[in-house]
Amino acid sequence: MSIFTPTNQIRLTNVAVVRMKRAGKRFEIACYKNKVVGWRSGVEKDLDEVLQTHSVFVNVSKGQVAKKEDLISAFGTDDQTEICKQILTKGEVQVSDKERHTQLEQMFRDIATIVADKCVNPETKRPYTVILIERAMKDIHYSVKPNKSTKQQALEVIKQLKEKIKIERAHMRLRFILPVNEGKKLKEKLKPLMKVVESEDYGQQLEIVPEEVHQVLWSWSYRWCELPNVDELWTLQEQVLPTAEPSP
Repeated sequence: MSIFTPTNQIRLTNVAVVRMKRAGKRFEIACYKNKVVGWRSGVEKDLDEVLQTHSVFVNVSKGQVAKKEDLISAFGTDDQTEICKQILTKGEVQVSDKERHTQLEQMFRDIATIVADKCVNPETKRPYTVILIERAMKDIHYSVKPNKSTKQQALEVIKQLKEKIKIERAHMRLRFILPVNEGKKLKEKLKPLMKVVESEDYGQQLEIVPEEVHQVLWSWSYRWCELPNVDELWTLQEQVLPTAEPSP
């Protein structure tokens, strides 16, 4: 007895499905598990590492490929790679209830870990444990947003936790290495953001080591220093100031 797969069917296994509804029809793409979030956050840039195939489906589980005329009607093109990118970016990831629960639990824990790593008790200057942060997040009924990065959510959590517990971002020790011709001008802009300047060294480059910086500067560094022309003018190295052992 001969066994065959119809030409409009493709069988795949171990798939994460991303779905989009357009023009009254359902379209799906087959991705590798755990790769969709990486693509959306910009960590993964190789499309072939995300997609199992560059085909667009109407039903991945049944292996039914979308018709060319339906693609043109819905997306204005039959370029399946471009359509895959649209669905990958804007579509809804299909996961089981168990997988969704596990994913949200892990994200909740990751957010708490980031907050614990970056914050201290302003009175004792000692860090909070992850368990304590998790408990405080539950007390404020924080709901994890699966389509938002854990770093962005950690910043939101810090703001909300200030209403519940005494918490602030840890100060940081930063080293700025600036070209001499630009150093003096940038120094004047940076100085108001520094609490204490530990040392300054004029050589071929201006090196400034502030002992502590204000929270706004920590926020910039957390967002990879979104200062104008910063990547052309100076190099930043950062190190969190040493703190005491976590509170029990």
